[in-house]
Amino acid sequence: MEHTEHPGHEGHQGHQHHGNHGHHSGHEHHVGHRDRHAQHSEHGDHSGHREHAHAGQHGHHAHGGGSSWRTAAQATLHCLTGCAIGEILGQVIGVGFGLHNGATVALSIALAFVFGYALTARGVLKAGLSVRAAAKVALAADTVSILVMELIDNGVMVAVPGAMNVGLGQLLFWVSLAASLVLAFVVTVPVNRWLIGRGLGHAVVHAYH
Repeated sequence: MEHTEHPGHEGHQGHQHHGNHGHHSGHEHHVGHRDRHAQHSEHGDHSGHREHAHAGQHGHHAHGGGSSWRTAAQATLHCLTGCAIGEILGQVIGVGFGLHNGATVALSIALAFVFGYALTARGVLKAGLSVRAAAKVALAADTVSILVMELIDNGVMVAVPGAMNVGLGQLLFWVSLAASLVLAFVVTVPVNRWLIGRGLGHAVVHAYH
């Protein structure tokens, strides 16, 4: 007896085949969509990460530039404090006792170095260094800075006519001295910035703060 296929059975097989085909197509579409979404997300994440890193680096460089100038200004102000004490004291002694201009300049420079070194050494001594080690740090940190300042300070005082010949009660003396210290600060800041950027000058002091 021959077996005949039932029309409904063929339709059922076709429906099953169509369902399987649709299932596989939908699954493939879902996988493809998921892969494309993952690739897009990965690309977006990497792009965002690169942009964030670039922005961070840019901000770091900008901040570093501002910090280096600020650090140089602070170092110069610290050095200027000691130099100003020695410079003013030397000028007052020299002018007050009527010393020769050369002797007054020499005295001012010597006292500026003494007070400049002493101020820095006192700061690093608090970190526990010995007197000898503190003296070495002060020499390395302040020598160039003080030298530049003293050249400007005394150069201005000598260049201003009569500034070192008038008495201590004359306004010309004090105005000239104040102007020389301000100019010394302005000139020495970029010098200290250059030194600090190369690990020299006051950069050696930062490790002890």
